[in-house]
Amino acid sequence: MESLQLKQGPQTLMELTAASAMSNTTGMKVAVSIPDEVFSEAEALARELNASRSEIYSRALGEFLGRHAPDRITEQMNRVVVAVGKESDSFRKRAARRVFQRVEW
Repeated sequence: MESLQLKQGPQTLMELTAASAMSNTTGMKVAVSIPDEVFSEAEALARELNASRSEIYSRALGEFLGRHAPDRITEQMNRVVVAVGKESDSFRKRAARRVFQRVEW
């Protein structure tokens, strides 16, 4: 990998591109403080799942947001319905009926 030298003043597009290419993740980078116990458990889970720390925190935050943003879940379900199609065949009806019978309301 090519090393970058820090310079004062604005960076060129080439320098910015080279710097971002050295990163192993895409998206927003943030710094947060979390309790040591949570960090340790997250590290252990990352090892167990063979996942990066970023993936673990991203997935956890996504689940948290999903629980606190019901409209987001509804939108995702609507996208699935559109992708699968609204027409219901007899198999889907029977399968849905069996699932609903097993689910406690």
